[in-house]
Amino acid sequence: MWQQISNSFGFQALWSPWFIVLTIALAVLYLWATGKGRHRFAEAERVPVYKKILFLLGLFFFYLGFGGPLYLVGHIMFSIHMIQMVASLLLVPPLLILGSPKWLLKAVVLKIPFKRVLKFFVHPIPAILLFNVMFSFYHIPVIFDYLMVNKTGHDVYQVFLFIAAFIMWWTVIAPVPEWNRLSELQRVGLIFLDGMLLTPACALIIFAENPVYETFTNPVAWATALSLCLPGTQTVPPELIEQFMPLNLLEDQRLGGVLMKVVQEVVYGSFLGYVFFQWVRRERQEDELEQEKMELAPEYK
Repeated sequence: MWQQISNSFGFQALWSPWFIVLTIALAVLYLWATGKGRHRFAEAERVPVYKKILFLLGLFFFYLGFGGPLYLVGHIMFSIHMIQMVASLLLVPPLLILGSPKWLLKAVVLKIPFKRVLKFFVHPIPAILLFNVMFSFYHIPVIFDYLMVNKTGHDVYQVFLFIAAFIMWWTVIAPVPEWNRLSELQRVGLIFLDGMLLTPACALIIFAENPVYETFTNPVAWATALSLCLPGTQTVPPELIEQFMPLNLLEDQRLGGVLMKVVQEVVYGSFLGYVFFQWVRRERQEDELEQEKMELAPEYK
C-alpha cells in the first residue's frame, strides 16, 4: 500500500518539505537556547542529555503528526488518522514539556500574550474540560465531516486542540514546581478523570454498528478531504477510494478507536508512574530534611 501511496502523491505531498524546515529550525533554536545561548536566560543551568532527547523526540512526533506521511494517510484511513491524533495530542505536548528546562519554560510562558486568559485555563478543571470537550466535539460525525472538507476550519480547530492538549499536559506534569497548584494525589485524580472523559468519544467510535463518518464512506467527500492535503490545486478522483481501503470501513473505524484508547491508557499509565515517582522522591527528601534537623537539634540547645 505504501508503494501505491508514494507513487500516487509524490514527495511534497507526503513529506511537506516546509514542515521539515520548520521542525529543524525549532530543533536548532532549542539546542542553541539550551547550549551556547543559555547565558541569555535568568537562572539558566546545564540541561541534561535526556531532556534534550525528550524534546527532540517531541519535535519528531510533531513533524510526524502535522507534516509527515501520517497527516496525509490519516485522510485516507480513519485508523491512521487516530494514530496521527495520538502522536500530536498525547505524545508531542508531554515530550516537549518534559524536555524543556524549568528556566526556559519560565522565559517562554512569561512572554506569551493573553497571560490572564491562559492563567484561567491552566487551572485543573478548565484545562481538563477544555481538551476533552474539544476532542469529543471534533469526533462528532457532523462536525468531523465538516472540518475534514473545510481546510481553514480544520487547521484552526487543530491549532486550538493542540493548545488545549498542551495546557492539559502542563497541568498534569507541573513542570515548574513553584507554579504548581496541585498535590501529587490531586494530579493522580486528574489523570484518572482525564481518562474517563476521553472514554465516551472512543466508545462511540468502537461500538458503533455502522461507519459514522461520511468522510470515509462517501467517495466524493473522501476525495475532497484528501485533495485539501495536496499542494497547489491537485485533485483526487473519487474512484481511488477503493484502491486505498485495505480494511473494511467498520473495521478501520473500530481499529482507530481501539488504538486511541489503548495508547491513551499506556501514556496515562506512564504518567501515573511519573507522578508517583515524584511523590515518593519528595516524601523522601522531606524525611531526610526532617532527620537532619533532628540530628542537629541538640547542638543548638
